[in-house]
Amino acid sequence: MSLVLTLDPDDPTPPYEQLRRQLADLITAGQLGPGDRLPPLRQLAGDLGVAVGTVARTYRELELEGLLTSRRGGGTRVAAAGRARATDRRQLLRGMAADFVARARGLGFTDEEIIVALSRQLPS
Repeated sequence: MSLVLTLDPDDPTPPYEQLRRQLADLITAGQLGPGDRLPPLRQLAGDLGVAVGTVARTYRELELEGLLTSRRGGGTRVAAAGRARATDRRQLLRGMAADFVARARGLGFTDEEIIVALSRQLPS
């Protein structure tokens, strides 16, 4: 399985938090399931062009949230407690929509323009 993770250098959010949010979303949405192994720290840091400490902090934060488990020699894996629930998925989607709407409004788009843009992204 290959992860598609990106960091936006123009986003004021720190890189570790951008990465934490993306991984948490993938786990909550069920794209990463219990037992799935994440890339080693050095590999992911190299792939993203960030310091190893950035990825280590991301993994540590997700461990504290109960979404990941790490074991020396066993790597970092999605925790069994990280299993997605329907309510988590709905909350995730609502949060993503709220973030999008807030960002679009911040750029000066009207609600009507936002609705049109979203509806064009959905298949008929």
